[in-house]
Amino acid sequence: MGWVLMSERDVRRIEVLTEVLSGQRTVASAAVVLAITARQVNRLLIRLRADGGGGLIHKGRGKSSNHSLCDGVRGYVLDLVKTKYADFGPTLATEVLLAKHDIQVGRETLRTWMLEEGLWLSRKQRRTFHQPRLRRESYGELVQIDGSDHRWFEQRGEPCTLLVFIDDATSKLMQLRFVPSESTDSYFAALEGYVNDHGCPVAFYSDKHTVFRVNKPDAKGGAGMTQFGRALAELNIEILCANSSQAKGRVERANRTLQDRLVKELRLAGICDMSAGNAFLPGFMKHFNEKFSLPAAKAENLHRRLNVQAPRLADILCHREQRHVGQQLTLAYDRRQIILERSDLTDGLAGQYVEVYDFADRPLEVRWKGHSLPYRVFSKDQRVSHTAIVENKRLRHALATVKAQQDIKHLPEIMTNSDKIGYKKRPRQVYGPDYKIEIAAAKAVEMTA
Repeated sequence: MGWVLMSERDVRRIEVLTEVLSGQRTVASAAVVLAITARQVNRLLIRLRADGGGGLIHKGRGKSSNHSLCDGVRGYVLDLVKTKYADFGPTLATEVLLAKHDIQVGRETLRTWMLEEGLWLSRKQRRTFHQPRLRRESYGELVQIDGSDHRWFEQRGEPCTLLVFIDDATSKLMQLRFVPSESTDSYFAALEGYVNDHGCPVAFYSDKHTVFRVNKPDAKGGAGMTQFGRALAELNIEILCANSSQAKGRVERANRTLQDRLVKELRLAGICDMSAGNAFLPGFMKHFNEKFSLPAAKAENLHRRLNVQAPRLADILCHREQRHVGQQLTLAYDRRQIILERSDLTDGLAGQYVEVYDFADRPLEVRWKGHSLPYRVFSKDQRVSHTAIVENKRLRHALATVKAQQDIKHLPEIMTNSDKIGYKKRPRQVYGPDYKIEIAAAKAVEMTA
């Protein structure tokens, strides 16, 4: 008979059934041990006596399944996939074959066929590997920045965004700040704290968020850079954008660690809002850096001293736009009509360009060659612009702003005709012996006159 391949279950059955044949075990005991019925034990005993141990092997071993499709169907389906649906995945290809060719093939069956023919790659085969990037050698040479939107205060407060600045050479947290969302004003505030505490690094490393990069090559304004990029250029700091999240993995992994550790530290401290959280962050950063930061390969510090006075720094870290002055000494900015007050200086500005300084913490300023110009504002309807393009990172904050504006917006009161003519409803009259008809008396006086 030759060699016969048997599974552990078949070997176990031979051992137990041999004990039954030799009288060492009963049929009922064998049924309990093998987890089958007594009738099945009797069937197996008959096969064991007739064919020996090979008779216990499943009769379907080595044969094709009763539900398998013939090779002709397999070849025809694969020819269709190769010629018409080469870029289709197994799931979509299965649906198209049934809808257009009336061929019903299992999704996993088709996946197996496509894998065997090299028409499809498994998830493991499609996985891409990113080459690890070595740390920069000097402290302050490259600082990775990112924002992490998360429920930092859990259910005790509203979700917000944490801005994270981390040094690439040492993994040292340089700046943390809770903000409503990732916006230019938020990064301006974080940048101001960074340069005041540490100085100016060589470069920042960020993602392709529109705060850092102009994603439209044909943008009309901005001279090819964003407001944040313009501020960094004036501070002589370079901004570099990563092509993938893995490229700036240092700050991404820091975000994941902070979403675990910082959330629990805030819970233990009982902090539930952004202002208290920002006051807590310096102490947390000090403890975090003592535990996780590493020494740089080179001892030199490439941060440069900030040689900018506070008023000048405020002028840099704000929104600045050029606007054209019309013949009526008017200009438009942020859905507002700005009217310049007439003076000897402004009378000659018709047709000229002025600079608008939009500060986060003080009123708007209009300047021309360093001179601040007085103005008044004609406000339009202040709301989020209709069909405005809002990025995913700012969607939650934009919706909160819209909801707040809708809550305070009141519908106009519509006057009825009675209100227009001044009609007032009189209370019910109680007639008595002393009742006098005042209206009739008034009409009699008018007729006499």
